[in-house]
Amino acid sequence: MKPQPSGREKLRSLPSMDLLLSIPELEPYFSSLGRETVKSVLSEALKVTREKIMLGEDTVPSPEAVFTLAFPELNAKKKGSLRQVVNATGVVVHTNLGRSCLAREAIDAVTSVSRSYSTLEYDLSKGRRGHRTDHVEWLIRAITGAESGLAVNNNAGAVLLMLAALCSGKEVIVSRGELVEIGGSFRIPEIMAFSGAKLVEVGATNRTHLKDYRNAITGETAAVLKVHPSNFRMEGFTSSVPREELAMLAREREILFLEDLGSGTIIDLSSFGLKGEPTVSDCIRQGVDVVTFSGDKMLGGPQIGCIAGKSEIIKKLRTFPLLRALRVDKMTLAAFEATLRLYLSERFLDIPTLSMLGEKADDLRNRALSLSAQLKETLPEASISVVEVEDAVGGGAFPAETLPGWGVTVSMEALGSAGNILALLRECTVPVIAGARENMAVLHVRTLIQGDEDIICSAFRSIAAGR
Repeated sequence: MKPQPSGREKLRSLPSMDLLLSIPELEPYFSSLGRETVKSVLSEALKVTREKIMLGEDTVPSPEAVFTLAFPELNAKKKGSLRQVVNATGVVVHTNLGRSCLAREAIDAVTSVSRSYSTLEYDLSKGRRGHRTDHVEWLIRAITGAESGLAVNNNAGAVLLMLAALCSGKEVIVSRGELVEIGGSFRIPEIMAFSGAKLVEVGATNRTHLKDYRNAITGETAAVLKVHPSNFRMEGFTSSVPREELAMLAREREILFLEDLGSGTIIDLSSFGLKGEPTVSDCIRQGVDVVTFSGDKMLGGPQIGCIAGKSEIIKKLRTFPLLRALRVDKMTLAAFEATLRLYLSERFLDIPTLSMLGEKADDLRNRALSLSAQLKETLPEASISVVEVEDAVGGGAFPAETLPGWGVTVSMEALGSAGNILALLRECTVPVIAGARENMAVLHVRTLIQGDEDIICSAFRSIAAGR
């Protein structure tokens, strides 16, 4: 019997980098990733192989074995990381999947300004330098009814700018029930501390009264801040102070009344069955001096932060040094201008987010029936059904509300459990992100955009062929 090579002999047998780089299967990776990136991945695979040998593991130090080890990383880098996916979860404003899809007009605007020079900071009428946010500020005013408007790179930046420019070194009063964390790192107390403002908590977690705010105001108080609870809701024995009363108190005591509205609802969504969310116009009309909100959630545009309010206050924000660090790039501005123009012309349903939210149950059911028929042709061995589902708004808006919807369930013994089917869908050329129910994959049709049905069928076809 031939003796097995020792660990030392295996180490001496490790292939050289030149030998690895001559492997023919690497050619596609050289053209897409560059030679140095490929070398870096192969070096890491060699290192792992060497470590396994030193640990006494049964490892073959061949060029083919090293390439096999490097292949998943090479393939992942070749595909790219930020990629198109199909959202079959039923969550309309899906934070992890890029939030709102842009309207066609917004996509065209981005394409136009990104492939050529533009009027980003150029005033055509005067033939000299202009201001980049002029393109959207008049639209913010027109749509919200505010005296003035400003745009920054996201709503967290808008809140930070507002507090730093108007309240640094001063006290800001916030209800304890509104000291929320939004997402993984946006905590109101931390943002406030970073801005230089001094947090003053009032009331109890579930109930805050006007007298709590009044008793907390001192000569060092700069503002009262109202914060939208976003994806957090309290029910039961609760109370909060209406905006009108806070506005009146702020005027009496000559302090500012500020609000972080979060998701940024522009129109009344009660016709969609969604009630209880104030619009930006509501806040302005009810006496808020400055309100901040997102452009990429309920508004349906790109990631951007908006500030609307009284002109003399917004003027202070325009000249504050932090604004430059928060400014918006040309593609975002182009997409946002196009989105706001759809609101201006009342073409709300041309905005995908609003179109998805407003889709009728019968239309959703018909779409589910159509997808089911296509999948039955693609997977004749599978069990496929049309079912009622619960969809969600997402993006921190209407957290207690569900949207009645329709979807398609898929189960197939040859593909294994629902978890396995979902994993296989995520590995497809265009990944499909779906849900599960009773060990069946569930495809919600509300969040499918044009062409997604064909992608889903193609994904299942490739999965079935590879099983």
